Amino acid sequence: MYQRISSDWLGRMDFVLGDMIFLQIAFVFSYIARNGFENPYENEIYLSMGMLICLIDVCTAFFLESYRNIMTRGYFREFTAVLKHVTVVCGIETAYLFLSKRGSDFSRISYAVFVISAVILLYAERVLWKNYLRRHKKRLPSKKRLLLVTTSDIAEHAVAIIKQNQYNEIEMGGVILLDRDDMKGKMILGEQVVCRADEMLDYIQTRWVDAVLINANTKENLSDDLINTLITMGITVHQKIAELGEISNHQQLQAVGGYVVLSSDIRIAAPRQLFMKRLIDIIGAVAGLAITVVLTVIIAPIIYVNSPGPIFFSQTRVGRNGRKFKIYKFRSMYPDAEQKKKNLMADNQMNGYMFKMDSDPRVIGSGSDGTRHGIGWFIRKTSIDEFPQFWNVLKGEMSLVGTRPPTVDEWEKYQHHHRGRLAVKPGMTGLWQVSGRSSITDFEEVVRLDVEYIQKWDMGLDIKILLKTIWVVLSGKGAE
Repeated sequence: MYQRISSDWLGRMDFVLGDMIFLQIAFVFSYIARNGFENPYENEIYLSMGMLICLIDVCTAFFLESYRNIMTRGYFREFTAVLKHVTVVCGIETAYLFLSKRGSDFSRISYAVFVISAVILLYAERVLWKNYLRRHKKRLPSKKRLLLVTTSDIAEHAVAIIKQNQYNEIEMGGVILLDRDDMKGKMILGEQVVCRADEMLDYIQTRWVDAVLINANTKENLSDDLINTLITMGITVHQKIAELGEISNHQQLQAVGGYVVLSSDIRIAAPRQLFMKRLIDIIGAVAGLAITVVLTVIIAPIIYVNSPGPIFFSQTRVGRNGRKFKIYKFRSMYPDAEQKKKNLMADNQMNGYMFKMDSDPRVIGSGSDGTRHGIGWFIRKTSIDEFPQFWNVLKGEMSLVGTRPPTVDEWEKYQHHHRGRLAVKPGMTGLWQVSGRSSITDFEEVVRLDVEYIQKWDMGLDIKILLKTIWVVLSGKGAE
């Protein structure tokens, strides 16, 4: 699921905090200019206004998307953006004073000085900070990895343009040449030609790639089927265009790497939507971790008595677009479960790349006759084993709602269309889990449900799935 890089205001928290600090500096300066060297926050009305300005600033940044394309804006565009931002903040401030009937208690001179100084300070702060980031090439936590697909005659120019316009928001993951098969492994301006054109899908399949930028003078080896397959795999496809045709809901015209491109993806989400999803994830993770602490005190001794060893189980899983991370659970299986899995593959009840057994002997407390009454089965039946994953959610590796994160060995066996289920962060629950996970034995059905979730995603669907998950857990239906 694609989100425009430069419009993600959470990815620009440095500018959010900078604006907030310099608005307060302007506020303090405006008070001192009118009342001398006194602390404005000792005055009740000015203390309220100072706090309100912080709140208005954050809301303005969120709803107006003040930081969209901020790294690519020139001096004049930045000035107009700052002027718009300050105007909205001051306008809401004025409305508050009017509606609260406290305008007479607030100095008009201070107000005028605040407006002027806020524009000057915010403009200077943004320009200087952007120049610093560009000069020192600071890396963003949400940096996207971009693969360039081009032809040999323009490859050097294309790489150079991208490097000049990365703005620390993207990094190149390599180059693929459509018209040369003998360049694999060679370097173009410091970027490696990673594979031949006919190896593109297999190369992307098992590597971290967020997007592909197509800038080519020929359509050789670049069919519509190939582009559709990339989109199905969850890869964002940027195409350099000369003319803009009809734009669908899953396409956007924007600037990427110094080019105007038409970006296509399996699903495009607005920054506001992703902010709300992340906010709910954080709130849910904090609450979930508090419960996890209590459960650990109760469950840990029981697990250890029944099966000496670590209380928590960790395993490398594959997340969004191929990112690998460690997932955490309460251990419900014996310590040698992973080794025993190889000998049990013949009894796998899933038709596909997932493993599942109704009477899995690796679960703590399993009887030789297939009985399922031990502590391992209890914590799996009640989904207690999933609670430590709230730590993964808090870290941003997972979401409350998403798709099931595959193991590395499952991922390496995927076909191209399977990769599309990794276009979003994996979730603790999802459409598959609330659609009767115990009765679904076809992996293709799991993929279909996951892709359906991605294509139809909105916050209403997430809330619906969360409510269904609570019911499934409490009723004990569909638990593994």
